[in-house]
Amino acid sequence: MASWLSLLLLLLCKSVSQAREDSSSTPILEFKSKTNINNVVQDPQTGRIYLGAMNAIFQLGPSLRLQARAETGPKQDARTCTPPASACQDTKLMPNHNKLLLIHPSNGSLIVCGSRYRGICSLLNLTNVEQQLYYSDSKGERTYVASIEDNVNVVGVMSTFSKDGETFSVFLVGKGYGSLDSTKLISTRILRDYRDWVVFESIIEASTVQTTPFVPKYLHDFRLAFKEDGFVYFLFSRTLDGTDSKNLTFVSRLCEDDYHYYSHTELQLTCGQNNKYNKVQAGYVASPGKELSRVMSQSVTYGTVEPWQKVLFMIASSDEDDKDSALCVYPLNHINERLVDIITACYSDSGKIAGVPAVDIPYSSKTDEFCTSKIAKDMLENFKCGGDFLPSPLASKPRFALKADAVLTRPGLLTSVAVAVENDHTIAFLGNNQGEVFKVHLTAEPFVYSKAPGNTMGEKVNRNLFFDLSHSHLYITRETKITKVPVQTCLQQKDCQSCVEVQDPYCGWCVLEGRCTRRSECRRAEEKNGWLWSPKQECVKIVSFYPPNLSCKKTEKVKINIPSLPTIGPSDRLQCSIQSFKSEGTMSESGQVSCDLPRPSLIPQTPEDQDFVAVAISVFINGSVELATREFKFYNCAATVRKSENTPCMSCVASLWGCQWNTKDHTCSDMDAVAGANIIKHRQVTKCPQFENPDPGLIPVGYKTRISFEGINLSLYQFSYNKSPETIVHFYVKDKESGKKMDSTLNVTLYNCSVGRPDCSLCKNADSRYRCVWCAKQKACVYEKLCNPEQQGIIPRFGPLQGGISITIRGSNLGIHKEDIKNITVVGQPCIHREEKYSVSTSVVCEIGPINPVSQDWGQVEVVVRGDKRGTSSIYFTYRDPIPETVKPSRGLKAGGTLITISGQFLDTGSKEDVQVTIGTVDCIVEQFGEEITCRTGEYRGDKVPSDPLTVTVKYGKSTTKTIPSAFQFLENPIVLDHRPQKSFVCGGRNIIVTGSGFDLIQTAVMKVQGKNLTVFEVRDAHEKNDTVIQFRSPTVNGSLHQHFRTFIQLDNWVKELKPFEYHPDPIFNDLMKKVITEASIIIVTGKGFSMAMTAKEAQAFVGDVPCLVNSLQDDKLFLDPPSTPPRARSRRHRRDTRPELLDLTIKFGKGEWVVGSVQYETKNDLSLYIIIPAVIVPMLLIIAVSVYCYRRKSRQAEREYEKVKHQLENLEESVRDRCKKEFTDLMIEMEDHTNDLSEGRIPFLDYKTYTDRVFFLPSKDGANDVMITGKMDIPQARRATVTQALNQFSNLLNSKTFLINFIRTLERSNDFNARARVYFASLLTVALHGKLEYYTDIMRTLLLELMEEYVHSKNPKLMLRRSETVVERMLCNWMSICLYQFLKDSAGEPLYKLFRAIKHQIEKGPVDARVKKAKYTLNDTGLLGDDVEYSVLTLQVLVQDEGPDVTSVKVLNCDTISQVKEKIIEQVYRNLPYSQRPKVDSVTLEWRPGSTGQILSDLDLTSIKEGRWKRINTLAHYNVRDNATLVLSRVPHMQQNYDQNQENNEERNALIEDDKVFHLVRPADEMDEIKSKRGSIKDKSMTKAITEIYLTRLLSVKGTLQQFVDDFFRSVLCSGAVVPPAVKYFFDFLDEQALKHNNVDEETIHIWKTNSLPLRFWVNILKNPHFIFDVHVSEVVDASLSVIAQTFMDACTKSEHKLSRDSPSNKLLYAKEISTYKKMVDDYYKGIRQMVPVSDQDMNTHLAEVSRSHTDKLNTQVALNQLYQYASKYYDGIIASLDEDPAAQSKQLTLRLQQIAAALENKVTDL
Repeated sequence: MASWLSLLLLLLCKSVSQAREDSSSTPILEFKSKTNINNVVQDPQTGRIYLGAMNAIFQLGPSLRLQARAETGPKQDARTCTPPASACQDTKLMPNHNKLLLIHPSNGSLIVCGSRYRGICSLLNLTNVEQQLYYSDSKGERTYVASIEDNVNVVGVMSTFSKDGETFSVFLVGKGYGSLDSTKLISTRILRDYRDWVVFESIIEASTVQTTPFVPKYLHDFRLAFKEDGFVYFLFSRTLDGTDSKNLTFVSRLCEDDYHYYSHTELQLTCGQNNKYNKVQAGYVASPGKELSRVMSQSVTYGTVEPWQKVLFMIASSDEDDKDSALCVYPLNHINERLVDIITACYSDSGKIAGVPAVDIPYSSKTDEFCTSKIAKDMLENFKCGGDFLPSPLASKPRFALKADAVLTRPGLLTSVAVAVENDHTIAFLGNNQGEVFKVHLTAEPFVYSKAPGNTMGEKVNRNLFFDLSHSHLYITRETKITKVPVQTCLQQKDCQSCVEVQDPYCGWCVLEGRCTRRSECRRAEEKNGWLWSPKQECVKIVSFYPPNLSCKKTEKVKINIPSLPTIGPSDRLQCSIQSFKSEGTMSESGQVSCDLPRPSLIPQTPEDQDFVAVAISVFINGSVELATREFKFYNCAATVRKSENTPCMSCVASLWGCQWNTKDHTCSDMDAVAGANIIKHRQVTKCPQFENPDPGLIPVGYKTRISFEGINLSLYQFSYNKSPETIVHFYVKDKESGKKMDSTLNVTLYNCSVGRPDCSLCKNADSRYRCVWCAKQKACVYEKLCNPEQQGIIPRFGPLQGGISITIRGSNLGIHKEDIKNITVVGQPCIHREEKYSVSTSVVCEIGPINPVSQDWGQVEVVVRGDKRGTSSIYFTYRDPIPETVKPSRGLKAGGTLITISGQFLDTGSKEDVQVTIGTVDCIVEQFGEEITCRTGEYRGDKVPSDPLTVTVKYGKSTTKTIPSAFQFLENPIVLDHRPQKSFVCGGRNIIVTGSGFDLIQTAVMKVQGKNLTVFEVRDAHEKNDTVIQFRSPTVNGSLHQHFRTFIQLDNWVKELKPFEYHPDPIFNDLMKKVITEASIIIVTGKGFSMAMTAKEAQAFVGDVPCLVNSLQDDKLFLDPPSTPPRARSRRHRRDTRPELLDLTIKFGKGEWVVGSVQYETKNDLSLYIIIPAVIVPMLLIIAVSVYCYRRKSRQAEREYEKVKHQLENLEESVRDRCKKEFTDLMIEMEDHTNDLSEGRIPFLDYKTYTDRVFFLPSKDGANDVMITGKMDIPQARRATVTQALNQFSNLLNSKTFLINFIRTLERSNDFNARARVYFASLLTVALHGKLEYYTDIMRTLLLELMEEYVHSKNPKLMLRRSETVVERMLCNWMSICLYQFLKDSAGEPLYKLFRAIKHQIEKGPVDARVKKAKYTLNDTGLLGDDVEYSVLTLQVLVQDEGPDVTSVKVLNCDTISQVKEKIIEQVYRNLPYSQRPKVDSVTLEWRPGSTGQILSDLDLTSIKEGRWKRINTLAHYNVRDNATLVLSRVPHMQQNYDQNQENNEERNALIEDDKVFHLVRPADEMDEIKSKRGSIKDKSMTKAITEIYLTRLLSVKGTLQQFVDDFFRSVLCSGAVVPPAVKYFFDFLDEQALKHNNVDEETIHIWKTNSLPLRFWVNILKNPHFIFDVHVSEVVDASLSVIAQTFMDACTKSEHKLSRDSPSNKLLYAKEISTYKKMVDDYYKGIRQMVPVSDQDMNTHLAEVSRSHTDKLNTQVALNQLYQYASKYYDGIIASLDEDPAAQSKQLTLRLQQIAAALENKVTDL
């Protein structure tokens, strides 16, 4: 060990000390890389380690000392680049991940393959990797080996290849699919130039495993490649057939000399029950060792397994989750046998085993029979590697997979495995994704016995887990470091017990050397018991001594029995050690060791608390090596009596040691010391003198008690006790002569009631066996016989003559148990004890009987308690009868609740509990009892109302009943006719008048309000009442709860709900605008909701302390007359200054009181009326008169213009009406097929992610290439974990409202944060917070409130939400898009899709100019084709090549370009596929076969016609294609051409088209035409314009044709009667609620806000861009028409009137007539939503949470966070400054958190 440490120091290798379980230290060798480590290999000759990391190759010594480093990246590259990189465009620095690392020992080179330049490899010098032996990037695709994809695994294994008698080295590669990789699943790569082959070329071409069917479909994931016994094996997972995403594990095998891959056969491996662990993670091939092979052979699963055969150890996990993983083992001979069965079945038995199909052809869609050969089984050996005539590749069917049970399962994800054999036992090392490496002993019951030392730091262990050349150390590779640890730490265990406790199969206890070692390190390990193996859990032990113990007064030899003692040789010397005493040990014939014991003087003293001393006896060999140790006990008989002083004799003779008792001198001694009659021998306990059975066992203090007990040979006794609540008193007897104690077991308990019980409560809680009572006279707790009972009171003091009532006698010392009460008498009459009501010592309850008529009717109460103790009351009890006489009132409600009073004599006889009152059969609940009795009537249920006068009965107890006949009558309940007013503010206090009849009977009248969960708010009593009217003040309720309230009045017991009765929110008052008032002015108070629950008469107003008259009350205004006398402040004190006083203007509605502002009362300066009238009134009247005249004149002129335009439009519409009908009929017939297909499944709705990507990010500057749509982040592999963690922290930071609001405000304050950036930022925020849409909504609301305040107070409120000028406006747009997605799919999507299809169909019925994008049929005048083009409709019969003989009929126009014809054909042929899955126009060719030869049709070719400098695009008419012609549509062959060449060809073609002047239907004017037109007359120009406008009638035709589809769409969107999305209702209510809070927001403004938030922000966007929700293509001509409808939709949502004139755009005129209808639809829609049941915050949050749950995991959240952080980085300083100024941010340490994230994401230097 010391020499090894010296070597480490010499090499200057970095070592780390890591604490282990036993606190010992293990040297850990470690090397760290700055980037992720991908692959590691070890040179089998030198032991050097080669690390393939991202951007570097490291060469390390065996002790992990860096020897050399080769830089491999980053490199200038592009994903689509074809090397060399210098020829590529758009390159950037990209990391180079190591994909493959192999040792090529024959020429001393290292094969290195990376992820750059399409996976090209290089050769490095094994001695110095900085020297590159070979590299070439110009040999083309044949040398592309690895993958450029980060997640594609590549494995390889060295082999040889023979050709023409020459053998050379090659390596085989297994590789998964990458989108831009070669499609070779398995390839063989040469390592030298040979003839036409170049280095790294794939020299075997086998279509079976090197073609495109492998590509993305099967998801190959290679984990291991190895060779064994002439075969090459690959271990991987893939899907079964490409239709299911579940992975299955396979091992495939090739013959090493199979140069065509004919022998490639795949065998499925299942791991665990039902193949629970279906995906392989790692593998290792090793021999199983003797013990594991024995266990496997005994199992029926594996068959016979020999120790030297190879076994595949495989780690696998479940696809579904990585909660646990498993280790499964597969013997290679078992794998080979099953592969032979599969091959044999295919070659000889038609692919069947035992008649069951067992063979599959993987990667093939063929279903016909393939195993058709019939080779004789005795000839199969000749074809074990297949043949060109035999089927390949082969695979097992799932039923014939090789099954294995999980040998070991572990929680979490295991990632690597390595296996070693020590002492015939097998140890597996298993790494996991947490950085831990478990050591597992593979036995019949495998178990984890330890972990490898080292700091895991959470980095996962990758698959590179292997041993050094000596198998004494293990190399563990984690993400960024590799460590070298010993496979065992035996020497750390310092004794045998700790050695065996670790159960390490590497370790054992070397007995004769006294250390824990490997077996090979123990010199005498082969001798019997010379090396004790750790897992056996056995050590050398002393089993017994003879004699087993010895008196401390003696000494002799002891024989030590050690059964597991190893062989003691002649040269070995034994020694015994007892503390400092040493003695030579000798071996007896029986194998025992004999040693001398020390003299008595050397034996340690006996401890005070025991009767022996234990001394360790240790046996040593050869001086220093301890063999075993065990305690030997020396006993002391004299000390045994100390254990129990009261029973010295019994303690002595009952001890373990064989002691005897001397009764004469009372001593305990060794058994052979003295003999005689006074000696009691060992175990003769019954002969000891002893005392027992005391009676009684409990003795009270202060009470003389006689004690008796039994004993043997008694001559003396005495006792004593201590003053404590309870003392155990031991009686003992002393010998008279010696004074020594004799044995006694006399124990009694002496107790004192008063100790520890100073008060009555504690006394009563004493244990009942003590019979303690609280004695009031002595004021102490005493024994019961020391105190007599005492009575203190009697309740009640009066009872009826017949008895039958209970009386309560209160006092003290009235017993402890109810049984203690022996007798009770009242006035000499017996009273029956009610035991259930007894209270210990303090009260007794009894029931009196009738008094004897001849006896005295008053007297004392006497109680007799156990022990004949008597207590007599000092208070007298009296018998008498009550006499009820009158009842008031004598009438009450049928419902009950009337409080009646009964008067008379002696009514307070008995107690309240004894009295029951009934009226007829109706109970009357007693409320007060005394000289008068009051009770409340119950409900009268009789049929007769009013009832007859009923008898009132009063019953006292069980025996006395008194009546008052005809005393009470029940009448009908009152009648409530009306209540006014029927509403109140939540503040309450409004006077509510209830009218009706029968109110005079009512005693109590209350008004109460009930909310949710039956919550009752304030209850108000009536303040005025007569027979027909009751007046209440409305109760105050909690208006913030937003709940429905029910209002009731309760008249006695009768309850009536007031319907209707509504509570309205308290009114809102604006700040008072006019601050100065005079006697003659009018005070105007503005606000909202005044008239909801108050009138001018009820409202009160005060200026200071003087009331004002409320002149008029409107919903938003109060008009007040100022006070006629100067008011004063209510709280004003005397002041010396004379400045005008500010007075509070107070408004009171009921209990609500509001101070709406302060006013100043001034005296008005009189101004003569004769000055005012001429100076002001007269000029004003003149101005008004002139204004009216001008207005009327203009109005008439505008009306004439309007009527003129309207008349022209009506004439125009009339002229085309017939044409519209015809067109519409045709369209409906042709649309019928489309409509029938528009069930939910046939409308091509986009999935949620694509929809949000297009809505949020398609309009961005990068369009479809936006990183949020592609979802690709360019982050180096080494930093991915760090970046992911930091982005998660950034996500948490965004979930801090304080941070996010500061973040947004900082950005919006920046000048360079333009509108486009705001829109993009808001969309990123929407994706990042999609997982918490409730929080997103809260942020949006907060920002909207700020925006609203800004617009309402400093801008025009009507402009709010009109444009996306702020982040929150775009957030609102995105929020609507999210919340209305489902509504689009369920409701509005179908009519929108029908409208889109109808427009497209109508446009394509006529000519469409492919160059100028104008059409004959359109809604847009600027997109109208101005010329009258001649055309005819053709029906083509289209045959699709390679897709069967079916012919599809397609309608086209003979003026269509070839591209337009292709589009129409593709749309018809593939009408059941969404647009994205259809072939594109450029990917198909169209061939016309008019005769025996075919002609390819194209837009431009050599036959294209030129007109001057213009070239006409070819049409069907150009090729003279006739009606019913047959055309063939075929796909363009897919050629793997150079990317850059394709790019150059396209650019060349585009340049050619641009160079020539090309037109389709209308040729633009050339230079000559332009010159002529400039010279033309004005008349010619006007004629040209007039001729063009003739075609505008087509707009009306198209409009009429499409009208129904437009109306259907508008109805689906603007119908509040149908389903309205909850988000719309919720947001509209929010706008209404906020509008109420601002006095300058009128209904028109609210209308505009709603329009800007929903129709303008969402519906117009979807209407103009159907491809946002459907998988369709929107052409420019279709887009132009959709824009017109969208504009119409926008016009319908505005409140302003559109004035039309002859100069108005045609688009406006087109729908002028329908606008008014649509406007009404919008108004009704908004009103309908307002009247709907509100959507609560809870319901909305539930809906949002469901959206988050359903869709968030599909979005590119991490990419959004990364993009958001770019903004945080750009405006970093501003954000930090903003957070530093915010106290809330400081308290949450938001600045620090952002700095930490910045440091992690971009290594930003912070103030940390």
